[in-house]
Amino acid sequence: MSTTQRQMMMESSLALGRLELTPSSGAVGVSLTPRLSAGHPVKEKSGQRSPGPQGQAHLNGCVPLSHQVAGHKYGVDTVGILQHPDGTVLKQLQPPPRGPREMQFYSMVYAEDCCDPCLLELQSHLPKYYGTWSSPDSPNDLYLKLEDVTRRFVKPCIMDVKLGQRSYDPFASQEKREQQIRKYPLMEEIGFLVLGMRVYKMCSDTFDTYDQHYGRGLLKDSIRDGLAKFFHNGVSLRKDAVSASIRRVQRILRWFESQQQLAFYASSLLFVYEGLPSSSSSSPLSSLLSTPSMSPIAGHTATLSSAGHSDQGGEGDARPEGARQEEEVAEFNNNNIQAPWDYSLETIYTNHRKGGHQHCAKGFLGNSGDGDGTETKASLDSAPCEEDNSVWKRTEGAGGDTEVEVRMIDFAHVFPSECHDRGYSYGLRHLLMVLEQILCDTA
Repeated sequence: MSTTQRQMMMESSLALGRLELTPSSGAVGVSLTPRLSAGHPVKEKSGQRSPGPQGQAHLNGCVPLSHQVAGHKYGVDTVGILQHPDGTVLKQLQPPPRGPREMQFYSMVYAEDCCDPCLLELQSHLPKYYGTWSSPDSPNDLYLKLEDVTRRFVKPCIMDVKLGQRSYDPFASQEKREQQIRKYPLMEEIGFLVLGMRVYKMCSDTFDTYDQHYGRGLLKDSIRDGLAKFFHNGVSLRKDAVSASIRRVQRILRWFESQQQLAFYASSLLFVYEGLPSSSSSSPLSSLLSTPSMSPIAGHTATLSSAGHSDQGGEGDARPEGARQEEEVAEFNNNNIQAPWDYSLETIYTNHRKGGHQHCAKGFLGNSGDGDGTETKASLDSAPCEEDNSVWKRTEGAGGDTEVEVRMIDFAHVFPSECHDRGYSYGLRHLLMVLEQILCDTA
């Protein structure tokens, strides 16, 4: 982050506490996704992405996002996620300071004059950002406009994984900290939590959907098998999707090891792969020996959206459709790329900072080296991202990525920092280790 950018941040408005956002009214006539019982998937028919008649439009033709697996859901929570008629995703801005902080993060990373190599590289791991959007009928309800990466998939399998050793930021109240720890006491040791997933089953042509209770029920001895369910289509394990996921997570880990200016808390990775296997990966043998060669879409496609500056290009008819979308996006984006307020990360960080709190305090990150950690934690804390290690080396040279996307999402708790984000990096290393075990155990 350049000195000029930091200076601009410090000069941003301090009126955060005066910001009021009108909560959106509940969606009328919208069927809500039923709550799931722990450990048991809900069956969802293929071709009907969500149960109930959700074709009814809301807010200028927008409808609740039908294939959402985690997070705030429209009509259930105060804020939620919508699908715009142009194919983009609308994430409703959360109440301050979380919503403005996430909006400022996207605006900073995707600023037209951004020349910071670190942020430019980060774009390839994020959803592509189209600015803010609001309905003429509800101008006070702001949404972040993002590209839906699942749009190009025929049978999208989706998983949301929260990363890091803490699911609360350094400024959370004691009550909030205790609440988050109670939700998943193993977060510090495991480093990640499965928040939800949607898996296509070939034989029944249905999707199995798992919620956050399933993820919280995964312990140290069951996390590998629990995660492997996401890659199993009912017939065989999709080894090609596992390998491609490893490669993509590796790239994100390399970025984290190279940067010392941002710290991420309660942020997630969204995994998406094509549930309908290609001919070259349909048999267990072929998926083990090779990964289908696919040209990358848009250079950077993402979770709830895609990232990077290249134009989107997919397979077959998807390419001209993506090109048209780029041209039409400004038409639907009535707020364009300009945020109505400038609540910078630096300003928010300064306003919330308390005496003695340091972002990279080793005690907070759980990497103090005082001997109370396990051997596994110590090795994961210090291990570099070495591509020539075990399965990582084999997957790196396996050819083009299969139909898989792994993108970082949820940035309501991102803060400036002056050190490596050890908590997030720890989670990435452990996640890679588990994915590697899944691949090795089935080889």
